[in-house]
Amino acid sequence: MPTLKVIPVQAFNDNYIWTLVKDGNAAVVDPGDAAPVLDYLHNHQLTLTAILNTHHHADHVGGNSGLLEHFKVPVYGPHEERIPTVSRQLCEGEKFVIDGIGVEMAVTEVPAHTRSHIAFYGADMLFCGDTLFAGGCGRIFEGTPAQMHSALGKLMALPDHTRVYCGHEYTLANLRFARAAEPGNPLVSAWEEQAAAQRARNEVTLPSTIGREKGANPFVRCDQPGVVATASQHAGRTLTEGLEVLAEIRLWKNNF
Repeated sequence: MPTLKVIPVQAFNDNYIWTLVKDGNAAVVDPGDAAPVLDYLHNHQLTLTAILNTHHHADHVGGNSGLLEHFKVPVYGPHEERIPTVSRQLCEGEKFVIDGIGVEMAVTEVPAHTRSHIAFYGADMLFCGDTLFAGGCGRIFEGTPAQMHSALGKLMALPDHTRVYCGHEYTLANLRFARAAEPGNPLVSAWEEQAAAQRARNEVTLPSTIGREKGANPFVRCDQPGVVATASQHAGRTLTEGLEVLAEIRLWKNNF
């Protein structure tokens, strides 16, 4: 049986265009730029068979049109008028098989970063765009802290061994904040040390796992005493609910 590979094609300063490769075919997740994808396909003699989009931001969909000029493939994405190239609009709970790759994906709606953000889960892989990051979460541009809290809760319900493929190389910056948000967590320090060594070698720090996020990501640990205490101190008042803790540390992270 051909082995499925997931390759990070780098774009811009810190974007990853996750490329699923199997048996001479390739599908890409969030191609913000067509050029590095086309180069990768050419250099490895691959045929593009599908495009998956999590949300409408240009650094995730800007390459759609350029790729479609070369390959007439389906584009899976959210119900979002700001991504006119999407040919298969998807909702919560829908499933589809990635063309040419044969992997079934389930769709989860995770609005907050944008109002129509979705995530794809299948074969122990999560492609979560800019909702969940290694050690962090996305900025809340079009949604609310309550929506982000709910979205992260959905993703944390996945099996611990699920590999997390997010959209950016933000791991070190996120872990620096995680250390401030929960200074007594040894898992954060160990992960930060590992990630720093990886980046020093110019290696990708991803994928993470759901289990690792549960242990070290403050945005999914908003009910833990250490995070509650630092969030309360930063807010200057006592916080008790996980939602208000998340709202406070997200604001804190925005200016960290």
